[in-house]
Amino acid sequence: MTLDEIPYGPAALAMVPGVRQSARDAAAAAGLGRDAVLVGGETATAYDTRAANDRDTLIVLPLILLAIGVILGLLLRSVVAPLYLLATIVLSYAATLGISTFVFITVLGQEGVSGGTPFFLFVFLVALGVDYNIFLMVRIREETGRHGLETGTRRALGRTGGVITSAGLILAGTFGALMTLPLQDLFQLGFSVALGVLLDTFIIRSLMVPAIVLLLGRWNWWPGTVSTAAVAEPVPAGD
Repeated sequence: MTLDEIPYGPAALAMVPGVRQSARDAAAAAGLGRDAVLVGGETATAYDTRAANDRDTLIVLPLILLAIGVILGLLLRSVVAPLYLLATIVLSYAATLGISTFVFITVLGQEGVSGGTPFFLFVFLVALGVDYNIFLMVRIREETGRHGLETGTRRALGRTGGVITSAGLILAGTFGALMTLPLQDLFQLGFSVALGVLLDTFIIRSLMVPAIVLLLGRWNWWPGTVSTAAVAEPVPAGD
């Protein structure tokens, strides 16, 4: 059968369940098993891929967040810090996906976001975001114990900010190269990941996370403890 709709468009994909149900009913009416007639083709394959991605989004992504939360908790010896760090990762993902969807549909006139883009975007942003989180938070914990919360946070941000920013720019440029390929799926993936990395680098990791750390104070490390009081620098002998 040939569809009147664009074979990869949302309207065509929405027809697949109805076509399959009609095929099963026709097979049963002819005295065959309900699975004797199968519906294949590119449109049916795209529908199955989207369904698999939707299932992974509900099952795999929460498991990824849970595993990362456990790792962050063990590393930072805290229950509170992993919670807001995971929240910033989810916020970065949601903002990136929303902005990307607006650009694809409203600005570029595309039909929508390809089925695999949200899942792969989440995987890439989580993998990159948790690296930046570990790098920054471990340094904040170390500097806070030596110099107090405010000074320690500033020192940690100053000493890690350049590395995080440089890495973010390089990664954004790397994924942005996918936008040069004449494939819409890869263009969308490259654009969204590059945008997400830049948001994560310049807003989430550089502004939001340090601000939350300063607001929470000693509760960052609960139930563990880290001194948040400023520690006077030792004065060299003879001064």
